[in-house]
Amino acid sequence: MDFTTILKPDAIKVIGSATSKKRLFQSLGEVASDAYGIPVSRAMEALQERENLGPTGVGKGVALPHARLSGLTGVSTVFLRAEAPLDFGSVDRQPVDLFFALFAPEDAGVEHLKALALVSRTMRDPGICAKLRANTGPATLYTILTEELPSQAA
Repeated sequence: MDFTTILKPDAIKVIGSATSKKRLFQSLGEVASDAYGIPVSRAMEALQERENLGPTGVGKGVALPHARLSGLTGVSTVFLRAEAPLDFGSVDRQPVDLFFALFAPEDAGVEHLKALALVSRTMRDPGICAKLRANTGPATLYTILTEELPSQAA
């Protein structure tokens, strides 16, 4: 699995800021709707439900909100970069500016885990995060994310 199978070029957006998790989830839902046809309200609700179980901010300015939705045929991802970081309740208490949302079918066990591992592994790479923060064009961000990455254990 690689990003070209789970991320569309039009599922990437740069925003100025988000004033709350709710607004952020709305932005992620709008991109998911435009790119994959997922209804905005369903995406927002599913992300919020998962977030209620515990924060998905993994540290170092990165959050990996994810949700399972009925009716999806495969894993779909959305990448959002915020120019102004948001307090997201991350494990390291640092604000977040890189958000990678995953939407998976309700019954996608292994596929969902593989996608989450790919995103997590990629977003742990300080070089990739630095490149993502240094660029604002969605096409450039897509290229950074879909470049061949060295194989690493999840």
